[in-house]
Amino acid sequence: MFGSTKPVAAARTLRTLAVLLGYPDSELRRALPQMREVLHAEQALSAPRQAEIEALLALLARRETLDNEAEYVALFDRGRATSLHLFEHVHGDSRDRGPAMIDLAQTYEKAGLYLAEGELPDYLPAVLEFVSTQPPKEAQAFLAEMAHIFNAIFAALRKHQSPYASVLGALLELAGEKAQPVTVPKEDDLDESWAEPPVFDGCSTKGQARPGDEQTIQIVRRKGATMHEGVPS
Repeated sequence: MFGSTKPVAAARTLRTLAVLLGYPDSELRRALPQMREVLHAEQALSAPRQAEIEALLALLARRETLDNEAEYVALFDRGRATSLHLFEHVHGDSRDRGPAMIDLAQTYEKAGLYLAEGELPDYLPAVLEFVSTQPPKEAQAFLAEMAHIFNAIFAALRKHQSPYASVLGALLELAGEKAQPVTVPKEDDLDESWAEPPVFDGCSTKGQARPGDEQTIQIVRRKGATMHEGVPS
């Protein structure tokens, strides 16, 4: 059974997953090759899960940073079911959330770790940073205690068809639990996405509500635009 698997040394993998769940700005983008190297070197994950994570890294590297950031905000900052604040899934807005936050922060402090200003202790990347400091057996036990929360976020991310589900799948695996495989979507080939429809053969039907019907095209001159040899300038 997955629950009885031997704990593995995964400190660097946990820290990498913590970074991967952070805001995907240009700094994270620059770190993507190093993250892949760390995961490959430590080999704490199964080969299929490793491949999923590497596909996510490649996807983040391939897309524009602004696109990555917009998707991240829509997914994690505006969705309660996909929130990376763990106590949101346990206590919600109840009074129990405050004491739980204090207890978790004190756990960090006993280990010599202190949160950055404005950071909440139940934020998953912060939790993973702490877990990475623990011996393998204790780290797996700590992750196993949160497995039901990971499962809830994992299911929500799969429902959104988000490749980030692979990260939660990896955490479940490290906790000794079983999680379903994740398919990381592939984007259109660059040549295909830039391909133009054949000249005098109608407009491309991609994205049309009723392909095959006649399409109305309206050409509007931009304010202040002039024409020079047939090209707007």
